[in-house]
Amino acid sequence: MRTAVLVVTMFGAIVGASPAAPVSRPAVPVLVELFTSEGCSSCPPADRLFEQMLASEPVSGALIVGLGEHVDYWDRLGWKDRFSSSLFTSRQQLYADRLKLDSVYTPQMVVDGQAAFVGSDAAAARRAIAAAGERPHGRLTMTIGRAERDAVAVSIGVGDLPPVSTGDRADVLVAVTEDHLRTDVKRGENQGRTMTHAVVVRDLRTAGAAAAGATTPLDLTLAGEWRREALTIVGFVQERRTRRILATGTASLPERSAAVR
Repeated sequence: MRTAVLVVTMFGAIVGASPAAPVSRPAVPVLVELFTSEGCSSCPPADRLFEQMLASEPVSGALIVGLGEHVDYWDRLGWKDRFSSSLFTSRQQLYADRLKLDSVYTPQMVVDGQAAFVGSDAAAARRAIAAAGERPHGRLTMTIGRAERDAVAVSIGVGDLPPVSTGDRADVLVAVTEDHLRTDVKRGENQGRTMTHAVVVRDLRTAGAAAAGATTPLDLTLAGEWRREALTIVGFVQERRTRRILATGTASLPERSAAVR
């Protein structure tokens, strides 16, 4: 077996060879989560905006890292979203509690765990992403090691993290997303529509506590129906209480032919 290694480092400065050359900072990865549902008639515009933002990177200095999270509280209203999970509903509720919102709703965007707004509001999205890009972020690297047909080994390292909020702790989380998914909706509020989705979260789990300089290993299982070429692994560091995102990084899977004999 040949081991394919991909390492992505997020954050730093590029300094020109001449002392007089301008200093430019690479784009800061900003985590943008869209809570959505195929059963919600207000969600398609937000889904389209999300896809457009990921493709165009509309905010200078910020690299948008997306998580499309399909909640399950619409499933009882005529159409069961095949991507929905109570895990995403619970995650959205944590944001609502932290941000003192009256209730959860779709579509909703959450930027770097700190700003929440209606997911189809492009102006609010740009403002929140720009503000997040100005805040301190650490470095997150991911190494893709053993890769097989149904599993992949990942090692996550973090460094230069901003100080964790007093009394809080931070975790390393890892998501597997799948891009360019389509569904023909047969019932519910979107009956008769073909819906397209970007970066749908297929798996999300906590890899371990975040510790600067430490490496966190994780074995991920890949379901057979997931299209390997459309998968991205997203790693991020998040405070438990404040929900603040401290670092984010992504990696693509190696080609199967390079990883599996």
